[in-house]
Amino acid sequence: MDAVDVAIVGGGAVGAACARAAAARGLQVAVFEPGPDPAAASPASAGLLAAQIEPTDDALLALSVRARDLYEPLAPALAETTGIDIGFWRAGIASFAFDDAAVDRLKEGAGRQRQAGLRCDWLEGDEVWERWPGAAPDCRGALFAPEDGAVDPQALTRACLADARRLGAALRVEQVATIETVNGRASGVVTRAGKTPAAHVVLAAGVWAPQIAGLPRPLPVEPVRGQMAATAWPAGTPAAVFYHDRGYVLSRGGDALLGSTMEHAGFECRVTNEGLAQIFRGAVRLLPALLNQAVQRMWAGLRPVTPDGRPIVGPDPDVERLWYAAGHGRSGILLAALTGEIIADLVTKGETDVDISALRVDRLKPQAMNSHKP
Repeated sequence: MDAVDVAIVGGGAVGAACARAAAARGLQVAVFEPGPDPAAASPASAGLLAAQIEPTDDALLALSVRARDLYEPLAPALAETTGIDIGFWRAGIASFAFDDAAVDRLKEGAGRQRQAGLRCDWLEGDEVWERWPGAAPDCRGALFAPEDGAVDPQALTRACLADARRLGAALRVEQVATIETVNGRASGVVTRAGKTPAAHVVLAAGVWAPQIAGLPRPLPVEPVRGQMAATAWPAGTPAAVFYHDRGYVLSRGGDALLGSTMEHAGFECRVTNEGLAQIFRGAVRLLPALLNQAVQRMWAGLRPVTPDGRPIVGPDPDVERLWYAAGHGRSGILLAALTGEIIADLVTKGETDVDISALRVDRLKPQAMNSHKP
């Protein structure tokens, strides 16, 4: 195979964003993606841009907000160059409180975010119902992040890949078996079709990343199943995104997307009656009118999750020109565009202006792999 500047292993949302950003900098890029996998994370995501609603920890808040804000210019840019609408919607997300403890926690969170210079409001119960008639009647109030929103994950992935190909990137429908290194430097990737020499290799293979041979270290990424369901959006209800305890209801194109579970079920990617019951119970609590809506479809995907919940982004400390864009968990869509920019900057300049010190691969020890097992 012809040599390339950058071989990207994985063509989901993160890999696609990396390919687009690298190709935009004039690099010759090949994306290795064996094809749609029913267990992939991107299609099973609702595409929440919940930077202020679902920060895993304070170290990720600034990073998440910066990542979210990239979609404001990216959405029209992709629409112009590819004709694909990525469904960018930015009308805020409300995180509901149903008891005193949640009220205190969310009020404190809203105050902390305002101190950090972010737009964030606390809404009392009557303000919630005034804004969103039909919302949870037992809601005690809500943290409202007016600049959070959502994108369509599948449209985002398609658009980034299309734009990358417009810029000269090649999409190879092949599965990478091995990453090759020579003298402490990444030198290419191997598939059944043969070897492709590459000056840089980017690992963005989701839950399958640890299975690739030739990695210099065990990669502590494990699959966590997320189930989702869809119904019709209740007639007469304003479009919204409601959130509570990792569950959410999202309006998209006349549908209500209901999510999501966090299950340690290995690579078993299937929907379950228990999962549907959990999702529907949480969704109806947020928006009772959903009780009258039939479930139209249900699906599942596997999120690549690390022991501390932070992604792995940046260089391998021992193998030059091997770059990680892995382990994004529930934040893959939110962080995809920024991860692409970070990786492209690292490849072209050897540095990035984003602080990724908390995302280093060597912060994680292999024995931490089992820390989240039930």
